[in-house]
Amino acid sequence: MRRGTVGSLVFILVVAIAAVVGTVVAGNEPELGLDLQGGTSVVLEPKEQVSRGILNQSIEIIRNRVDALGVAEPDISRLGGNIVVQLPGVKDADRALGIVGQTAELRFRPVAEILPPEGFKPSTTTTAPADPNASTTTTTEVPTTRREDDVADQPVVLPEFDDEGNVVARYRLGPTELTGKALKSARAAFNPDANKWAVSFTMTSEGATQFDELAKRNYRRQVAIVLDGVVKSAPEINATEFKGKGEISGDFSEREAKDLALVLRYGSLPVELEPQSTQRVSATLGKDSLRAGVAAGIAGLALVLLYMVLYYRALGLVVFLGLCVWGMLMWSIISFLGTTSGLALSLAGAVGIIISVGVTVDSYVVYFERLKDEIRSGKTVRSSVDRGFSRAFRTILAADVSSFIGAALLFWLTVGSVRGFAFFLGLSTLLDVVVAWFFTRPLVGLLGRNRVFTEARWLGVARGLAVAPAGGAT
Repeated sequence: MRRGTVGSLVFILVVAIAAVVGTVVAGNEPELGLDLQGGTSVVLEPKEQVSRGILNQSIEIIRNRVDALGVAEPDISRLGGNIVVQLPGVKDADRALGIVGQTAELRFRPVAEILPPEGFKPSTTTTAPADPNASTTTTTEVPTTRREDDVADQPVVLPEFDDEGNVVARYRLGPTELTGKALKSARAAFNPDANKWAVSFTMTSEGATQFDELAKRNYRRQVAIVLDGVVKSAPEINATEFKGKGEISGDFSEREAKDLALVLRYGSLPVELEPQSTQRVSATLGKDSLRAGVAAGIAGLALVLLYMVLYYRALGLVVFLGLCVWGMLMWSIISFLGTTSGLALSLAGAVGIIISVGVTVDSYVVYFERLKDEIRSGKTVRSSVDRGFSRAFRTILAADVSSFIGAALLFWLTVGSVRGFAFFLGLSTLLDVVVAWFFTRPLVGLLGRNRVFTEARWLGVARGLAVAPAGGAT
């Protein structure tokens, strides 16, 4: 037996077991995609023809917004001239889509007057009737500015909404004095001293100067933060100089503070988008798909293993153990990437894994059939295992490289679920090479040198290779 054969076997087993134990202890588990756990998918279409660069910039801003929402493995991609946003496992789909789809420029406007939410403002005017002691009260209509009439350098009347979508106030606002380009970052945090949530923000170097000028002009007045024709907040300016940093405090809930921070960080898209189609997959339907996929995978794997044991005897058990090691590594990697990088296992990804099982089993067949050829040429089982593997491994490596190249090209050239299929197929192919070298090679070598396994009546390696039992003992 060559030096290092047992060491390779021990190494891969220790790595696989340690990976699984570490995954369980850390509480990691695979994140499921939209079609396996439910969620929402929306296609956003630009209102006007835009360049690919602007579309890609919009995708990055939307991805930042979605990542800040904490959605596991969102899929934001370009499909032709549209943007496809898939949000698996999202609980409040309306809120998520509302934040994702906000497309207008973030603007800071001074508040001239706070109006009631009903859509008009009562006012009293005095006329000159015949009776000098009499007066006439009239009502003046104050319509809310429509989004398409929200011109940056013009006064407007814009609403503020609560969580249920009801108008709680309207604001008569002056022209825009600052845009979201002046902001560098923002975050929501709980202030234990005030026992309230607040939003802190920082400005760019140029924006800091502009914001201080705005603060001096509007000291002790309210300034509205406006996005997409809606007032998100209207804090009062309580200082004339902020030096690039500030805080918005008020009676915020945690959700309101975090939503406002999101608006400030990723408020402006370079193009206006509108939903073209929206698809919602229920969690129940996703679980049904998952159960059906798992059942189909287990049934298919069981039939393959049964055939391998009947055809190759003890070597069929090598296939079973090899797939166990392969599965342990695959599960650990998927769980780790799901927790740290947001990788999600979709139905297409599961298909990629199932197909790769067939590729892995083919590797065993190539090796075992090569062993048969070596033995038919007059060699013993013992002398054939190493020679047969070295020759078969070239074929296995060529097949896996071809499969990996195809998976890499699919991942590079496609979007959406096809990329998930390609990623998991490529990952599975890499693991096939690792398991073949570190597990299959040394284990078959051990079995080929052990009389018990080569000459066993029903499961002997020699019988699996269709040679006389004596050939395994020489």
